[in-house]
Amino acid sequence: MSHVEIISPERAAELVKDGAVLIDIRETPEHASENIPGARHHALSQIDRRHPARDGDTVLIFHCKSGMRTKMNAKRLAECAGDCDVYLLGGGIEAWKRAGLPTSAGAGGNDRPQGGLLDRLASLFR
Repeated sequence: MSHVEIISPERAAELVKDGAVLIDIRETPEHASENIPGARHHALSQIDRRHPARDGDTVLIFHCKSGMRTKMNAKRLAECAGDCDVYLLGGGIEAWKRAGLPTSAGAGGNDRPQGGLLDRLASLFR
């Protein structure tokens, strides 16, 4: 297992802009109540049964609510990520929100903000 780096929300947003995949490891009810648009949901309880990495993924950024679950499971997350580079979002979705980055809330997490995630992230770096 290679070193797993904890990164800031701003750095995570840059990596997502460049093609990294955010992986939300929170359980379904948490993800449904609020999520980061475009993040792939893969509950920690399912990690050992099916892997979160998909063909074409090269960089995975795992996140939870506060960053604690990802830190406590860093080795396990890195092992299930295949050949992908692995990062942890420091402070989780809470830090993402404090940084002013977009989240989506509502029934099933289907309420999406106007504009796509990449458009919103791109506007932060103009």
